[in-house]
Order: sequence, then structure tokens, then C-alpha cells
Amino acid sequence: MIRRLFLIGAALAFLVLFLFVPLAAIFAEAFRRGAGAYFASFRDPDALSAIRLTLLAAAIAVPLNLVFGVAAAWAIAKFDFAGKSLLTSLIDLPFAVSPVVSGLIYVLLFGAQSWLGPWLSAHHIKIIFAVPGIVLATLFVTFPFVARELIPLMQSQGRDEEIAAVSLGASGWQTFLRVTLPNVKWGLLYGVILCNARAMGEFGAVSVVSGHIRGETTTLPLHVEILYNEYNFVAAFAVASLLALLALVTLGLKSFVEWRMNP
Repeated sequence: MIRRLFLIGAALAFLVLFLFVPLAAIFAEAFRRGAGAYFASFRDPDALSAIRLTLLAAAIAVPLNLVFGVAAAWAIAKFDFAGKSLLTSLIDLPFAVSPVVSGLIYVLLFGAQSWLGPWLSAHHIKIIFAVPGIVLATLFVTFPFVARELIPLMQSQGRDEEIAAVSLGASGWQTFLRVTLPNVKWGLLYGVILCNARAMGEFGAVSVVSGHIRGETTTLPLHVEILYNEYNFVAAFAVASLLALLALVTLGLKSFVEWRMNP
């Protein structure tokens, strides 16, 4: 009994110290000069630009990763083919590579000094220090999330239902829409939630490829860094509180989906 109470107390103390206290500090600093200063931070043109760019990057990256994740998971879990292990390993690559390194790779591929740089410049195509580079970096760091949630779920369900549907005359597309997809809908939503949270909160890879052009290539995390470095603490914590709220909403949705997946 004493041991159990000690472990519970230690867990609660850890949560308070490393989760609740930092969150409270963020909101306390954000509202230190009142609600007027807090909401004024979001009326700044640079803040609005950062919000729009963050939403744009997520709006592009999440649907593309959704399509890729579903296709990759379906192929890996339901079929046998050459290169299956390689594909599985490549899906895990962003988990093993530092986001900063992944951003640097894009700079080396599409930067002005890269072997593609002269061709891109000649055709007036700008990727690095522009929105396309931010989208590419966001895609790279987020593409495992949907696939990694669906692969074990589909594998645990086996292939019996799909085989039965095909034997009854269903086409591959009908089998996917009426059998496979309904069985994994909550796992799919779970992966999308995590993918969106990472897309909107990514810092390292985006920081490398963005160039920190204020009002043009700064996402919300980068805008927080700029404000903090300028000692504009109230605005920095106000924008950070928006990301904190996103994290809390993500946590709530994640808990709801877990509850529906394991009733």
C-alpha cells in the first residue's frame, strides 16, 4: 500500500513539475499585462502571417500524409511484395533522423549552391527560404505518423475479411472502402491528429529551410523564437499559449480516440 501511494505521488509530482507548472507559467506570462495585450499580440501582421503559414503547411502536409499513410499501411499489412521490409524501414526514417539534419538535406538539394540550384534559379523556382521548402520539411517530419498507427492495427486484423469480400465478388476498391477503411477509422483519425499536431509545432526542420524571413517564412514556433529573442516576452508567450492550447486539444482528442478504439 505504501509503495503504491509512493509511486502515485511520484508520478503526480512529475506531472506537476514538468507539465502543469510550465503550462501555468506560459499562460501567466502571456496574460501578465492583461487580456488587451494578450489579444493584441495576435493582431500583429507578422503573427497573422505566421498563423496563416502554419495552417497552410498543415493543410498541405496532413492530407498528403493521410493518402500516403493509408496506401503504405494497406500495402504492408495486407500484401506480400519485394521490398516490403525496406519500405517499412523508410517510413521510420524521420524518427531516426534529426529534424535539423532533414532540413539541411533539403538545403543541399534545392539551395542556391546545390546541383539543382542553377536550374531552379533559371526557371524562377524558389524552394529554400520560401513556402515550398517549409511544406517539404513539414511533410518529411510528419509522414510516418498515419502509417505507423495503421500498420499494426491492420496487421492485427488479418486478411480474412478482405479475402472473404473478394471471394464474394467485391473489387479491390470496394473491399478497401467497405471492409478495410471502416475497421481502421479510429486508428486513422488518431494518426491524423498526431500528424497535424507535429505539422503545426515543428521547429527544427522548418527553421533550417525557412530563412526566418519575418512575415513571409516564419511559422508559429519560429515567430515565438523571434519575439523571445527580441525580449518581447508577453507577445512570445501569448503566441506560445496558442501552441499550448493546440497541444491540450490534441491530448483531449487523442484520449477520446483511444477510448473509442478500446471501449
